[in-house]
Amino acid sequence: MRCAVLDDDKAQTELVAKLLADAGYACEVFHQGRTLINRLRQDTFDLLVVDWNMPGLSGIDVLHSVRQGPHASLPVLMITSRSDDADVVQGLSAGADDYIVKPLSPPVFMARVEAALRRANLNKPVRRTAEFGRYAFDGATETVNVGGEAVKLTAKEFALALTLFENLSRPLSRSYLLDSIWGQSPDAETRTLDAHVSRIRSKLNLRAENGYRIAPVYSYGYRLEATGAQDGDLPADLPVLSVPAPGISASSLP
Repeated sequence: MRCAVLDDDKAQTELVAKLLADAGYACEVFHQGRTLINRLRQDTFDLLVVDWNMPGLSGIDVLHSVRQGPHASLPVLMITSRSDDADVVQGLSAGADDYIVKPLSPPVFMARVEAALRRANLNKPVRRTAEFGRYAFDGATETVNVGGEAVKLTAKEFALALTLFENLSRPLSRSYLLDSIWGQSPDAETRTLDAHVSRIRSKLNLRAENGYRIAPVYSYGYRLEATGAQDGDLPADLPVLSVPAPGISASSLP
């Protein structure tokens, strides 16, 4: 689980980062709103913790930007010293999932982090089995049953395929996938990732005519898309595809 913390108060940032790290979350700190927005164009996070009062772009400005981009469903907690009812209403209306008034109570803060991730269905145990249309995943054997045919994958291929299916329509950055699947740093070599994407695309026949396809997101990473080509094989409640933000475009596959 990867978290981004935006706050210009060094002591506050260190506290929040330590609480998240102690709970087992990877945490990256930002001190300017513009820097965070630019990073979101290159990387994926599972949770944002944003201070309202920031130099330059305020936390509200950052929140508006996040809600209008490809990360619109990203859980965001707003932390601030502004406690008036009108401020709380404004923060929540702007799209914050929760509003936390400083000074922080560490146990309350972490409880709200866990609650936000539960609502986003991100803080869940690893599933041993899962079904997505005609694709049935069996974690015990690292096998995917595709329309009645069992396809054996390697451990990394299985983890990568399941991550893409569990994040249907969500753009995932290269660094996020490398960190999540291989435990490598964002600066690690990405040819391994590209090779694994190519292999699972071929092995699982992830083509438009089969209901799903893996689409590259230019200068960012990959996204699994539902094409609806075989309506009878697809669940009825698939999420709507996100529209990439300016500067992030998805290339069509052959």
